[in-house]
Amino acid sequence: MKRLLTALFLLIAPAFATAAEPPEIGAAAPAFSLPDQAGKTHALADYAGRWLVLYFYPKDDTPGCTTEACNFRDDIARIRKLGAEVVGVSVDDVASHAAFAKKHSLPFPLLADEGGAVAASYGSLRDLMVMKMAKRVTFIIDPKGRVAQRYLEVDPKAHAAEVVADLERLRKAAN
Repeated sequence: MKRLLTALFLLIAPAFATAAEPPEIGAAAPAFSLPDQAGKTHALADYAGRWLVLYFYPKDDTPGCTTEACNFRDDIARIRKLGAEVVGVSVDDVASHAAFAKKHSLPFPLLADEGGAVAASYGSLRDLMVMKMAKRVTFIIDPKGRVAQRYLEVDPKAHAAEVVADLERLRKAAN
C-alpha cells in the first residue's frame, strides 16, 4: 500500500509544480529568444541599452489578460517616452498571439513561449500536468539587462499605471 501511495504521489505531484523562484532585483535577467505574433524573433539582447517591461500572462483574450494588455496599449506612448519597451509573454502560440494582438490593436510584441522554458526561467510557469500557463508576473529590466523591479502580484486593472510610475522613479534614480 505504501508503495502504491508513493507511486501515486509521484504521478500527481508534477501537476502542482511551479517554476523556479523569480529572479531577484539586481540579478541578471534570464536570456530569451522567442517568436512574436508576426513570427519575428525577439531576444533579451535586442533590448540592451533600453528599459524593458517584460510581462507574463496566462492566456490570450481572457478577461484579465485583455485588461492588462489594453492598459499597456493605452499607456504605450508614456512608457516609450520613458525609454522603455513592452513585451508580453505567454505559452500561447504565434497564431493565438496574432489574433489577440489584431483584435485589440496591441502595438507591442507578444512572445510565444510554447514550451514554457522562458516562463520557467522567470519563475512564472505553472505546470498543471494537462496544460502549462504563465503566472501573471512582470519584470522591469534596466538598460544593463538587470532586474530593476518585479511584480509577483499583479492587478490587471492598475498594473500599467503602476509600471509607469515605477519607470519614472527608476529612471530618476539611475540618472
